Amino acid sequence: MAAPMSYVLWRFCGPRWSRALRGCGLPVLQSSWSGGPLGARLLSQEKRATETHFGFETVSEEEKGSKVYQVFESVAKKYDVMNDLMSLGIHRVWKDLLLWKMHPLPGTQLLDVAGGTGDIAFRFLNYVQSQHQRRQKRKLRAQQNLSWEEIAKQYQNDERDSLGGSHVVVCDINREMLKVGKRKAFDQGYKAGLAWVLADAEELPFDDDKFDVYTIAFGIRNVTHIDQALQEAHRVLKPGGRFLCLEFSQVNNPIVSRLYDLYSFQVIPVLGEVIAGDWKSYQYLVESIRKFPSQEEFKEMIEDAGFQKVTYESLTSGIVAIHSGFKL
Repeated sequence: MAAPMSYVLWRFCGPRWSRALRGCGLPVLQSSWSGGPLGARLLSQEKRATETHFGFETVSEEEKGSKVYQVFESVAKKYDVMNDLMSLGIHRVWKDLLLWKMHPLPGTQLLDVAGGTGDIAFRFLNYVQSQHQRRQKRKLRAQQNLSWEEIAKQYQNDERDSLGGSHVVVCDINREMLKVGKRKAFDQGYKAGLAWVLADAEELPFDDDKFDVYTIAFGIRNVTHIDQALQEAHRVLKPGGRFLCLEFSQVNNPIVSRLYDLYSFQVIPVLGEVIAGDWKSYQYLVESIRKFPSQEEFKEMIEDAGFQKVTYESLTSGIVAIHSGFKL
């Protein structure tokens, strides 16, 4: 650490500098170099500023990024299976509710961050395709005077663009999670309207005002600087765009809370060891949930990032919550 100006002046000007300051009625600065008390406090504050949590463990910010990457690299292949086991399948309902709350229309441009395995993206594509098909059928029924050739032509056009211009970009920082998602997309026949991008939620490689909706499901608690990720979400959304976050939250029922803690700490790491061969990663995931802000605290963070009309809905006694905000 470079010696501060007060120390440099003392070395070159001697005690006369201190006496001169007193003579002028100016406060004398206590030496803040690393050997003095103020210097120790500054070093301590600097250390605290670069520390964060990795579950219940205190680590440097750089170390957290590396550790989180290793967690998801380790669990990627068993991620979907473990989600079903850990939540007893309820995560599927939570994700469906996120889509129903979004209610995307044909033409919607979605950015799904931390969406590596594609769960939200595939639901989005299914939803907008269904919406588009219903619209086209209503349109055809309203045009009773069309010939069968004209009807056939319209159906052919629909097949070429079954999503009505909708598109989803799946963004994830972890290469292994994206590999799993791409493999699932291929196996399940998802091709149109889908792109995969390797990128950091804190530094998105997209232009301002680009997307209609930004989603992040069970990902934001793993980000080192949540405030920075929220600011990036605000930046890339179009005016009028919507931010939606599905995340574990604070249980609001004491009885459920005790049972949930027992299950989380005693059962989930064991499942992680048995199914994925990785106790530590699932211990971190459980601990990271407890370190995440409460519903009200996270709501304030979303508002601080510039979003308006911010609301949240707690699901399953607050085990998870869906947060919503708009860029207005």
